[in-house]
Amino acid sequence: MDYSWIIMIVLMFAMLYFFMIRPENKRKKEAENLRNSLAVGDEITTIGGMTGTVCAVKENTVVFETGADRVRIEITKWAISSKNAAAPEPNNQ
Repeated sequence: MDYSWIIMIVLMFAMLYFFMIRPENKRKKEAENLRNSLAVGDEITTIGGMTGTVCAVKENTVVFETGADRVRIEITKWAISSKNAAAPEPNNQ
């Protein structure tokens, strides 16, 4: 019997897993770790493009303030796309 077609199907599924499914699962896990590691004072960017500083972290939501007018917005954690480097503290001299 010729098993080459079975081997080809198995290889195609292995390639599908290693090139598509595994990287997506890794990306989701990294995003979940980022959202769970948020702390007060972190600079964040939302999926909508808003940036600000975290003021409070709750179980499923985050409160952050934007800009100099200190507007506070509460969003769900899944809406956070990235954590930026914290802005340096202003030196009042």
